[in-house]
Amino acid sequence: MDRNNPGIPVLPVGFPTGIQLINDSMLNKNTAFTDEERIALGLRGLLPPRVNTIEQQVMRVMGNYRRKTSDIERYIFLVSLQDRNQTLFYRVLVDHLEEMMPIIYTPTVGLACQEYVHIYRRPKGVFVSTKDKGRFSEILRNWPNRSVRVIVITDGERILGLGDLGAAGMGIPVGKLSLYTACAGIHPSLCLPVTIDVGTNNIGLQNDPLYFGMQHPRIRGEEYDCLIEEFVRAVEDNFPHTLIQFEDFGNINAFRLLKKYRNRICMFNDDIQGTAAVALAGLYSAIKVTGQKLTGQRILFFGAGEAGTGIGDLIVSAMEDAGLSEPQAREHCWFFDSQGLIVKSRKNLAEHKLDYAHDHPFVSDFAEAVRVLKPTAIIGVSGQTGAFTPEVLEAMASCNERPIVFALSNPTAKSECTAEEAYKQTKGRAVFASGSPFDPVEINGKIYEPGQGNNAYIFPGIGLGVIASKARYVTEEMFLTAAKILAAKVSDADFKKGSIYPPLNQIRAVSADIAVQAAEIAYGSGIAGKTRPDDLPEYIRSQMYEPVYNDYC
Repeated sequence: MDRNNPGIPVLPVGFPTGIQLINDSMLNKNTAFTDEERIALGLRGLLPPRVNTIEQQVMRVMGNYRRKTSDIERYIFLVSLQDRNQTLFYRVLVDHLEEMMPIIYTPTVGLACQEYVHIYRRPKGVFVSTKDKGRFSEILRNWPNRSVRVIVITDGERILGLGDLGAAGMGIPVGKLSLYTACAGIHPSLCLPVTIDVGTNNIGLQNDPLYFGMQHPRIRGEEYDCLIEEFVRAVEDNFPHTLIQFEDFGNINAFRLLKKYRNRICMFNDDIQGTAAVALAGLYSAIKVTGQKLTGQRILFFGAGEAGTGIGDLIVSAMEDAGLSEPQAREHCWFFDSQGLIVKSRKNLAEHKLDYAHDHPFVSDFAEAVRVLKPTAIIGVSGQTGAFTPEVLEAMASCNERPIVFALSNPTAKSECTAEEAYKQTKGRAVFASGSPFDPVEINGKIYEPGQGNNAYIFPGIGLGVIASKARYVTEEMFLTAAKILAAKVSDADFKKGSIYPPLNQIRAVSADIAVQAAEIAYGSGIAGKTRPDDLPEYIRSQMYEPVYNDYC
């Protein structure tokens, strides 16, 4: 306090006041500034006279939000709120996460990326491009927050199931980092979204006069690798101990970049590893419904890209954990790609498919593959709308009392089947999950509430545990353990409703438990960069940001 003016705080040198403070989204409280703060900070007359609580502000936001007539308008409204008042934005997300999740992430974020160049308003995150070669470290120094601990980076080549969106894919890192904060309490000042713009092969974007990215075709090969390496080194120079999440890279790069960097830096690929963990958790839950063992499952994947083989690899690890050898475990996972069933007789298979090429006659039709292989579960990760046809679902129902059907492709329009189709074609017997949300379905008087296999159940908690322990690497054990924790959170009440995932309103508690175990793994394996606290769960909880206003007086 100023001794000459009791009650007036002494503010740090350079602390914004007046309209500058209102325009600072990290510090702004808008109508929640108290009378004392308004006097001290030069805000009198710049705000309506009555002081509001954050609860009243949330009421105002939700009233305006619910009056919007389309999801893209709701998305733009929320992004604008984030630009004005971050604390209020995250308060709204935390308090209404189940309602907000489909808007800030799938499925609406996909549409937002498609429209990104047309709805763009203010910069979020960092763009590095081919014309910035040699200057990546300099560019990262332009970012105002020096305490970055988690980066989500995309090159925009495979945005959800929508394909190459180039620099317009920035909506994905921005959305993912919003979930890190909302779902696991990682402070927004620790988060940095990045797009590395290496061009686009999307002709529509190349010809769009409003497109703000590099309009040349995507670079490949050594030049591409050099840019990724320069970015990794720039992060190491500017933000040591930072977790890097690779997001929505094309298959041509995703697997090899994960292989190259996973044992060198603290990184993971959410499309491969996060999707795998949430799918495995769903499988753990599903077999509680079917009364079977994990090692008794035969899983047939429709799609053999990042998500599919990532899930397969983690299921193999889980089956090894249950007592099978690796070759035995791989025999339980079958893949069907754009050419047909993956078998040994096929030529020119991509490297990531070779471990799942079994000695079996080739089958070109997916429904026929279901009839021949008689899988207990089908998992769709193809982005092919309607791939789980009535014929496929009926074949699953004919060989299983409780067929497991996971249609995981995002956004909703790319799902292999709808919840209604899965339940109706199996007469309500399917154990169903999807990647994007579906409304409840009524079959013969019973209401089914399908569960959503959302990666947000997994990656924020792992990120929190990695950051809290300063882990040098992200390990496969962390994802396997996270899947077990998530599956254990599904209650009998959830199962009775037809859901194999817990409600989204429990996600912060789920994330905290996953973070504790991820940190324990880091400490136990000797890869933590700091001493273990005596009470690790309490320490983790203390690190979780709660969106409430600071007092300035």
